[in-house]
Amino acid sequence: MRKSRTTKVTLRFRMLDTGKETLYLDYYPAVTNNLTGKQTRREYLGMYVNPLKNRKGELQTNRDGTHKYNEADNETIRLAEIIKANRQNELSKAEIYTDAEAELLKAKERSKGDFIAYFRDMCKEKKESNYHNWMSALKHLQTYTMLSDKATVKRFCDIDLLWCERFRDYLLKAKTHRSDKMILSQNTAAAYLIMFKIVLKSAYKYGYLPKNLNSDLKSIKEKESQREFLTLEELKRLVETPCTDEVLKRAALFSALTGLRHSDIRKMKWGEIQDNNGEYTLKYTIQKTDKYEELPISEQSIQLCGERDNPGNTN
Repeated sequence: MRKSRTTKVTLRFRMLDTGKETLYLDYYPAVTNNLTGKQTRREYLGMYVNPLKNRKGELQTNRDGTHKYNEADNETIRLAEIIKANRQNELSKAEIYTDAEAELLKAKERSKGDFIAYFRDMCKEKKESNYHNWMSALKHLQTYTMLSDKATVKRFCDIDLLWCERFRDYLLKAKTHRSDKMILSQNTAAAYLIMFKIVLKSAYKYGYLPKNLNSDLKSIKEKESQREFLTLEELKRLVETPCTDEVLKRAALFSALTGLRHSDIRKMKWGEIQDNNGEYTLKYTIQKTDKYEELPISEQSIQLCGERDNPGNTN
């Protein structure tokens, strides 16, 4: 059997500048807020009462020092007491659960959390340009949630495969944030859905979702994009062209030889380049899509990186 300190729930009143009192529950010790996942001592009930005053404008009190209220406000207080009793009952029940039952209870509580906030927290872990891509995906998720649920939050327990599939359909028709006349490219929609699937997978891994919806949600197929390549003559001309920034020039040449985006070149580390008897392979994660890639690179490309440094240092 589990044994832990029982949380006591107390109904409290806080005087506002307007003269009204707001009612809230005080938890001691603190409990976890289902929406934010953070510890909290207070739960505001959104209920208000007006303490009675005498002719002099002084608050009327009972013998025990509590304020007096009219019948309507007393009914509000009685309702708040019922809510307090229910909260106390829920917390007290947890004390008699087995470890397995307690874990199920925790999973149920986690499932009441906000998926949008969870997505936002994962965005904060990203860096540089990839952070902006994740934030764009988040904005589209928020827009979709408002359209589908008329809400700014989406509880984990309310997420099903159909809702996820409709988000995929939304991305294929969504307009960009830069212009309401342009539709997201299929490759951009595919990248945003990959981010969405990553969050679904994480939420399942850490017990917020009871099912791995990521595995059942089909991805958006990327279109082969046409890339412009420099001719050998143009590449020679680029090599011979003076540039005041030597690092910028070497990065441009490296991009021309490998096809890498500038965002991936900027974050390259020596530890990502594997040397197998003179055959080099760059093993990295594409910053735009979070996809893992292995790219063979030439000796000329390696020479542009300069002198080899510690594995964790950027080139």
